Amino acid sequence: MIEYRCFRNSDPPDVLSLWNESELGRAAAGYVTSDAFEVLVFAQPYFDRRGFILACDGERLVGFAHAGFGANSDGSGLSHDTGVICAVVVHPEYRLRGIGRELASRAERYLEEAGVSEVFVGSSPGRNPFYNGLYGGASAVGFLASDENAAPFLNAIGYEPFERHAVFQRTTDSSRDPIDFKLVMLRRKTQLACGSLPDDVSWWWTTTLGRLDSARFRLLPKNDGASITAVTVVGLDNYIPKWGAQAFGLCDLDIAAGGDAARVLVLDTCKRLAEERFTLAEAYARECDTDSIAVWESTEFERVDTGIVYRRKIAGPETA
Repeated sequence: MIEYRCFRNSDPPDVLSLWNESELGRAAAGYVTSDAFEVLVFAQPYFDRRGFILACDGERLVGFAHAGFGANSDGSGLSHDTGVICAVVVHPEYRLRGIGRELASRAERYLEEAGVSEVFVGSSPGRNPFYNGLYGGASAVGFLASDENAAPFLNAIGYEPFERHAVFQRTTDSSRDPIDFKLVMLRRKTQLACGSLPDDVSWWWTTTLGRLDSARFRLLPKNDGASITAVTVVGLDNYIPKWGAQAFGLCDLDIAAGGDAARVLVLDTCKRLAEERFTLAEAYARECDTDSIAVWESTEFERVDTGIVYRRKIAGPETA
């Protein structure tokens, strides 16, 4: 008989074993260490044991669901208007028994009791309290389309696709770089610089991407002046065992100065990191962000997957 309960302090080793045994697809870091899981999940300042629901068959942990909340408008704290189910994991030996449905239901109940008006399934920017650097690469992009089990399960329990993100990859081999004389001229006037943090770091950024090994690369004028464009680079060491490559993610690409400046920044950042023995780059963009997608495609990134965020609105109290 399957029993359901909230998280206990003695659970992390079993949770880690379940994660590593559950065949979660390319989006999930594999052979994760207890230290990584502790830092990126259990040590978050807003971790609430009531939102981490476990399914147990006797003494054996066979599944869990984890729910939390997104950020408020300025990233200074949580918003309890929006809930997110970050993970629903069931061991392969226990699937198709209704365990995932029950875990999701209990996670929803936790969020509803907190007063949320809508529930999202699959983390995304601003709604990514946990698992940054453990699922989805460097950016939270929902559940990947390559996970064939996700969509049928979520549709069956009443969730609909809400938002789609394109996932791109390329090697850092500079022989793939496009030849464009506009970029040559731009390089003569600019230089690449690396800093530790983006501008105006929020509390939310610090608790999410800030827990990962990251840096902000900027394109600057050679004659001094303000940054022209910038991108955040995040190390993906947790993915080395699964991907077999030293990889990094490119996030928060600033394209306000135009596509050519962004292209120089991306190409030169990849070249710089290739010198540090990184061999694989991953990038992300919402499908509606056609300008960013154009930059990734024009710098020889190839689309490898699609992240999908699902949503269900919560019915409010009946009125007389």
